[in-house]
Amino acid sequence: MAAPSAPDQPDRDPVSDLRRIAFLLERSLASSYRVKAFRGAASALLPLEPEQIRTAKLTDLKGVGEKSAAVIEQSLAGQVPDYLANLEQEARQPLAEGGEELRAALRGDCHSHSDWSDGGSPPAEMAWTAKELGHEYLVLTDHSPRLKVANGLSADRLRRQLDVIEVINQQLAPFRVLTGIEVDILDDGTLDQDPQLLARLDVVVASVHSKLAMPGKAMTRRMIAAIENPHTDILGHCTGRMVKPREGRNPKGRPESEFDADAVFAACRENGTAVEINSRPERLDPPRRLLRQAVEAGCVFSIDTDAHAPGQLDWQIIGTSRAQECGVPAERVINTWSAEELLAWTGN
Repeated sequence: MAAPSAPDQPDRDPVSDLRRIAFLLERSLASSYRVKAFRGAASALLPLEPEQIRTAKLTDLKGVGEKSAAVIEQSLAGQVPDYLANLEQEARQPLAEGGEELRAALRGDCHSHSDWSDGGSPPAEMAWTAKELGHEYLVLTDHSPRLKVANGLSADRLRRQLDVIEVINQQLAPFRVLTGIEVDILDDGTLDQDPQLLARLDVVVASVHSKLAMPGKAMTRRMIAAIENPHTDILGHCTGRMVKPREGRNPKGRPESEFDADAVFAACRENGTAVEINSRPERLDPPRRLLRQAVEAGCVFSIDTDAHAPGQLDWQIIGTSRAQECGVPAERVINTWSAEELLAWTGN
């Protein structure tokens, strides 16, 4: 799916242009510093009336720098800002080959992060962008408490987030933000959150984030214990690999964890746990050979972006391309289902 087209009319909205630039930068995995410059400038303009923006010395506004000021000035003049035009040209290159038919069948995204944990934008911004991309729902799955490096949510913070989601849903209906978490699979296979709170959530993604190099037999036991937990709906990025560096981390990438894939995928099938097809370009998890193995095992799947910024929500085509190539049937992809069907499947 191509990036959504940008506005192009005589009366341009500089906030929309700044948001669009940030979206395209996020989509291309640009540095978070560059992204924040444009999202910060958009936030600085939001409380201002159009006339205030036109008469202000833009660089005196907190959050507006020289590059963002140039974008604003061109936008106010009714021109497509040069910086935006260049990004739009780059965005014409598809993120992946194939997968368009399966991408069109997707109705939501079951794995996303906000600035409540290690994402870059508030839940409302993530929700608005998902809606603009044509989703019917987005599952917000911020990290659990043990992942301190990612500002994982304590039980109290997660409860507060549920109240925020309720307000967003009132504002964006019929679009829905479904409640969720990416919960850490602890060393013994238990889940890193209060079980009663997990039972309240719409979707639970369980992932391994620590001791990824533990021996294969121990990792297999760990993963199967999590899969058999009745609260687990989706097994996230199962090998934990990084095929290329991620900003600020894993400068050499990261190899796959070792585990008995036959046993793990059989457990997923038997327990009704979906295998995630993670669309992040630095993860591409699971590898094709394991994805084909999971198809043969009879698993169901969830094609997710694991987005940590709004522009990354457009990455699903990367996952659907791999899924289509490996023979994943659309009817076995849980996020081709409506929100009601998905919630019936998860038991909520």
